Amino acid sequence: MPARRAASTPPARRAAWHRSAEDVTRLPPRPLRRVLFRQHWRDLVFLHWPADPFRVAGLLPAGTVPDLHQGRTYVGLVFFRMENLAFGRMPPLPYLGTFGEVNVRLYSRDSLGRRGVVFRSLDCDRLLPVLTARAGFGLPYQWSRISTRWFDNRLLYTTTRRGDGRSGARAWLDIEDTPVTPGPLEDFLTCRWGLHERLGGRTYYLPNAHPAWNFRACTLLDWEDGLIPAAGLPKPQGEPVSVLYSPGLPVRFGTPLRLPTD
Repeated sequence: MPARRAASTPPARRAAWHRSAEDVTRLPPRPLRRVLFRQHWRDLVFLHWPADPFRVAGLLPAGTVPDLHQGRTYVGLVFFRMENLAFGRMPPLPYLGTFGEVNVRLYSRDSLGRRGVVFRSLDCDRLLPVLTARAGFGLPYQWSRISTRWFDNRLLYTTTRRGDGRSGARAWLDIEDTPVTPGPLEDFLTCRWGLHERLGGRTYYLPNAHPAWNFRACTLLDWEDGLIPAAGLPKPQGEPVSVLYSPGLPVRFGTPLRLPTD
């Protein structure tokens, strides 16, 4: 029950959830010391719903707490195309470095105040990247079928998890050329300069860096989701509270950093 969960959560941990989100910055707060890998994200679609912070807390890695914006935390369903995946200074990987991805993500903060994302699932339509990310970073990748199709100015994403036809998602949007200036909620949801994950009994933080987001006006025409409930959260009820589209940007990831304590 939520009441028992709240009572069992240490007061210091609960207080950390309510730290101000005013430290959100649209550019990386610090340069990367070393680039581990590079990639380009294309045609991103972000759908978000409010989530119960106590439910979210039980799904985060040790050493992190739910990050809140005006007392709320969120679950995101994000569709995009990955292109030109490359390691270090090496050239992009042919074929294997380009694929579709759909992820379910939560929002976290650690004891050093670093704000990140926690992926509950990442669906990908290339098997080798799935196996590599699972083994190397402990990320919950799933091998899926993902389709990205444009119909003039309308974009359709569909995904179905292989071996489990019940777990899938769809997003159907009308995209305009009009630029959109992000507000505080959009910054909170998208200006995330790292991810938190658990591997080998320790929680790590993987930093990233990229240019400021460029968003375009869009209208969500239709959607369907079976990935969020498969990731351990209630099925979204009602329309998403935030719908965003970005044509994309280049991204760099640094080397993993361990949390001081779990």
